[in-house]
Amino acid sequence: MTLLNSEFTKILIMLFFSIFLASFILFLSYRLSTFNPDVEKLSAYECGFDPYGDARNVFDVRFYLVAILFLIFDLEAVYFFPWCASISFLSMSGLWGMIDFILELLVGFIYAWEVGALDWE
Repeated sequence: MTLLNSEFTKILIMLFFSIFLASFILFLSYRLSTFNPDVEKLSAYECGFDPYGDARNVFDVRFYLVAILFLIFDLEAVYFFPWCASISFLSMSGLWGMIDFILELLVGFIYAWEVGALDWE
């Protein structure tokens, strides 16, 4: 079997094409963009506290707690799409495994709600 007909040739072609396209887009965005630095543009933002204060200031961790809980529940919800796409091909053990997953997700959500991890006040 020749190299052009092998299984990995198409993958390598797509890999080189994607690397070239990403490099080309990065180069164009660097060359065509205007660089106008400003104090407001260079400062940190959306971090939950003032970036110009003392580094030893006490800050509220509720923002980070809610963000971590969002990531956990969001990433667990990602498992629903492949399950829904392949539900007709699953056996009963796959169905019960997903029902168990949903119940554990529900128990975790109820626990986070009961301990007040989702409250801002």
